[in-house]
Amino acid sequence: MPPARSLLAYYKALRRHYGHQHWWPGETPFEVMVGAILTQNTAWINVEKAIANLKALGLLDAARLAAIDAPSLATAIRPAGYFNQKAKRLQGFVRWFLEQFGGDVERMRAVPIPRMREELLKVKGIGPETADSILLYALGHPVFVVDAYTHRLLQRHGFVGEEASYDELKEIFESAFPPDASFYNDFHAQIVNVGKDSCRTQPRCDKCPLRRFLPSGTKP
Repeated sequence: MPPARSLLAYYKALRRHYGHQHWWPGETPFEVMVGAILTQNTAWINVEKAIANLKALGLLDAARLAAIDAPSLATAIRPAGYFNQKAKRLQGFVRWFLEQFGGDVERMRAVPIPRMREELLKVKGIGPETADSILLYALGHPVFVVDAYTHRLLQRHGFVGEEASYDELKEIFESAFPPDASFYNDFHAQIVNVGKDSCRTQPRCDKCPLRRFLPSGTKP
């Protein structure tokens, strides 16, 4: 497991390169939760188009999303891809949100983090990354979000193997640093940036702000 000082050096290098990030882009916690579901298996630019459609139609509301027919919702969120599947997932989530919390984000926020995470994972279509995105970005809880960029970065830099699980990666960050939602938020956003810019499937290491940290013998 990488020591905290190593991870902190990575964070500082990314922060110097990219500056402080203000992620997640969303006007309300509910919008963030909707975005967390729509962003599964697609680029954020596509999610922005889908959310813009929902806003234009007056559908960025839990009760209205729950009530609309699935084909109409699928049409509205078509830019996000997998639109039929995501329409079902989104409606399943908002109906759960209404039944369990009356559509009140503050009631969700009041639930202890481990229990809230467990309940989110019971909702069909909500996996660990989506659940943690909701906990961190919508509810403001100190939960580290792991994604494919995180796994790729840690693997290429020799911290973990290819078989490392989501929970193992999450534990690396949460055990290294005090629980701080703002810090976790920014660190994850920095990793997303370097993942999109440099640490791609085919790496672009020549201008990567983390190039100097690559293990010796690693081919960029």
